[in-house]
Amino acid sequence: MTAYLFHADAIAEALRSEPRESYLEWLRSLPREEQFTSAVSVADLYRGADESRDPEGNIAHIEERVLPAVTVLPFDVATARAFGELTAERPDLDLTTRELQVAATALYHGLEIVTSRTGRFRRVPGLRVRPLPRSRRRG
Repeated sequence: MTAYLFHADAIAEALRSEPRESYLEWLRSLPREEQFTSAVSVADLYRGADESRDPEGNIAHIEERVLPAVTVLPFDVATARAFGELTAERPDLDLTTRELQVAATALYHGLEIVTSRTGRFRRVPGLRVRPLPRSRRRG
């Protein structure tokens, strides 16, 4: 069984007014118990909502549609240790601290990360990456 860690951009794609239908079909095919995200990605979603034109509406989407649909994994002591090991072994990785925290969460839990930032995350040794569709449907 492959389980997935959804990066913030993968979750945001599903919340768009016109998400890619093939992506939504794939999401619907996944059992609930195989869908995860990190607390770090949830923080990014909240930041984006707070910076948007409709903070209340976007926060409601997060709390009513996202949080019930995925298991949120904490950035706890175990993932902090994985983060420390990763950054000590590969100090040359050109990723943000938040991206490295998400990668460490996926590595620690043995999850494949779903993201549009495949080039960035493929730099992380041992991290399995599933690409998100790059472009949305044009109407």
